[in-house]
Amino acid sequence: MGVYRIRNTRNGKSYIGFSTDLPARLSRHKAELKFGSHRNTELLGEWKLLGESCFEFEVLDELEHEENSKSNPAEELSILTEIWVRKLEKEGSSVVSLS
Repeated sequence: MGVYRIRNTRNGKSYIGFSTDLPARLSRHKAELKFGSHRNTELLGEWKLLGESCFEFEVLDELEHEENSKSNPAEELSILTEIWVRKLEKEGSSVVSLS
C-alpha cells in the first residue's frame, strides 16, 4: 500500500492518489485511460490528446501496515498523500488529487 503518481511528462502536472493495493490500482488507471473510461476528465483529456508515451506511473511512497495495528490504513495513506501533495507543490508541480 502507498502513494502513487501519474505524471504528464509534457507539462509536469502530477495526479496523486493512494491505494492499499498499488499494483492493482495502477493497472486500473492504465486500463481506464486506454479504454477512455477514466473518471478524471482532465487526466483522460490529456491522455487522449498526448498519448500514453507522455505519462509516467510511479510509486512515491509505500506504507507498511501491521495487521494487528488498530490504526486505519486509509487515514494513514490520506495523510501521507497530503504530505506528498505539499512537497510536490513546493517543488513547483501542479498537483491534482485522484483519491
